Amino acid sequence: MLGYIVRRLLSTIPVLGVVALIVFLLLHFAPGDPAAIMAGDSATPAQLAEIRQRLGLDKPVFVQFFYWLDQLRQGNFGTSLHSNKPVAEMIAARVGPTLSLAVTTMTFSILVAIPLGVYAAWARGRLSDRLVMTLAVLGFSTPVFVTGYMLIYLLSLKAGWFPVQGFASLASDPIRFARTITLPTLALSTVYIALIARISRSSVLEILGEDFIRTARAKGVPERSVFLRHALRNAAVPIITVIGSGAAFLIGGVVVAESVFNIPGLGRLVVESVLARDYPLIQSLILLLSVIYIGINLVIDLLYTLFDPRIRY
Repeated sequence: MLGYIVRRLLSTIPVLGVVALIVFLLLHFAPGDPAAIMAGDSATPAQLAEIRQRLGLDKPVFVQFFYWLDQLRQGNFGTSLHSNKPVAEMIAARVGPTLSLAVTTMTFSILVAIPLGVYAAWARGRLSDRLVMTLAVLGFSTPVFVTGYMLIYLLSLKAGWFPVQGFASLASDPIRFARTITLPTLALSTVYIALIARISRSSVLEILGEDFIRTARAKGVPERSVFLRHALRNAAVPIITVIGSGAAFLIGGVVVAESVFNIPGLGRLVVESVLARDYPLIQSLILLLSVIYIGINLVIDLLYTLFDPRIRY
């Protein structure tokens, strides 16, 4: 087990290296000149040359890349071209709201989607099964911003139950945190719930057709135990897989949800940095989100061994 964990951890190193290279080259060859953005429209050629020299933009691309990697190793993510603040400080100030939204969304989605999927498998072919799957298709097909604006209209403007926009941290005001995080969580959860529920249903149905399930029923094992102890446990690997792969939807949805609900998180910061062509900030944000996604998939791979000890790579 320990050897497997070490091998999986070591395997992420080249992946991170490739991601860093792609992020660097993607923005390096993107249109726009960071020096011109910093200097403004009235800058002289001499001023532009001085800024390029200070930023190291006059050096060969491979030299710039390894210098950038060395700075990342030291925890230096650079300075924002737009605000002239350290990128690390800007990200640290925004990570709290995004982390809160991601945790509440994943927790709520898993707690709702897996029971829904198991119930739909138990009620296969019935009206309730078709209703759950219809809602799952609608949830998966509806964009996050559409769901968000519908929730704002119904639950904020009409009912007045929740604030339209804003965010409060859990530490500062738990009640206001619950009120401000509810609508973004619901909007962001619709796609995630639909995805997990559909896979949970199909995985459980597949396991229910196995011989050991028929044997358990023949021995008189209660139907509840058949579903929870036998079917769900053996269907856990595909469900865990879709939870991890769905993190990509979650990362993309956070950007939209934070923009709709005016949450000062990393998603809003991504939009602001792109509009301002703030290259150091964009690089750091893309790299950070990529590392988070790789980390989630690493955790998912490690969880496989808990539910199916036969899995070893």
